[in-house]
Amino acid sequence: MRQVGLILEDGFQLMGLAALAAFELANAELGTEGYQLTVLSERGGTVRSSMNAGIETQPMGVLPDTLMVAGELLPQDVSPGVRDYIARAGSEARRVAGVCTGAFALAQAGLLDGRAATTHWAHARTLQARFPKVRVDEDRIFIRDGNIWTSAGMSSAIDLTLALLEDDHGPALSRAIARKLVVYHRRPGGQSQFSTMLELEPRSDRVRRALAYARENLRNPLSVEELAEASSLSPRQFSRVFREETGRSPAKAVEMLRLEAARIMLEDSRHPLDIIARDTGFADRDRMRRAFLRSYGQPPATLKRQLKLMEDNGGQ
Repeated sequence: MRQVGLILEDGFQLMGLAALAAFELANAELGTEGYQLTVLSERGGTVRSSMNAGIETQPMGVLPDTLMVAGELLPQDVSPGVRDYIARAGSEARRVAGVCTGAFALAQAGLLDGRAATTHWAHARTLQARFPKVRVDEDRIFIRDGNIWTSAGMSSAIDLTLALLEDDHGPALSRAIARKLVVYHRRPGGQSQFSTMLELEPRSDRVRRALAYARENLRNPLSVEELAEASSLSPRQFSRVFREETGRSPAKAVEMLRLEAARIMLEDSRHPLDIIARDTGFADRDRMRRAFLRSYGQPPATLKRQLKLMEDNGGQ
């Protein structure tokens, strides 16, 4: 039986507990207590979340097999006792994981020096500035570097835990738990934290409707006239409103949606580049290649190899 400990500090986010929920479901799926789950704090007792919900914890003691550190809305300095406990876990525990801003606690303990790591994109640059020895990658769902794991925003606690379960028991168990959690099978660690739809942030329902139409019909030419019809506006009015609300032309927004869809397909190595170009509306590999070079600075074939390598290494 493997022991999993999750460290909480006052102000932790409740979503971080989703990591333990995935392990709990794994026990049910395995039909045995494969994991003993413990919620920890420096002295034990009640720890309160950012919503003031109280969780009972055990005092830190013997190191578990896997130590996880939950994140907070804003990263805080941990106490010397917590810092030393995490530092010791780096050499004595099998795995140490920082969920969201929990990466800051791992960095304070020196576990991220010289390692690749990620955290919530809103705090990634702060992490890099405070801890220059860390190789921060703000555009990853999670990263594994040796026995140290870090993840992005709080929902990525599920992706991280599914990857930990896969590391222990293989992909079949991970897929089974993903189904029980009613989520897609875990996102690869190399997948971007960012969403084109969120980045564009249109204000009106008409522009949102046009973007949703575009995302669902990427094989179409998606001319201004076609998108304007989907939004029930004239082409001239649509172009003006679209740029006002998104700061981009319709053509640029469509290319962003195509690139996002193509990158997601690249994460599945079964898709040949010709098929990806066709299904995402680029028409041919050369047009898709030029778009990737403009946005990512490298062709899709190179990015595909890198994503495959990161996936083989557990998300690094």
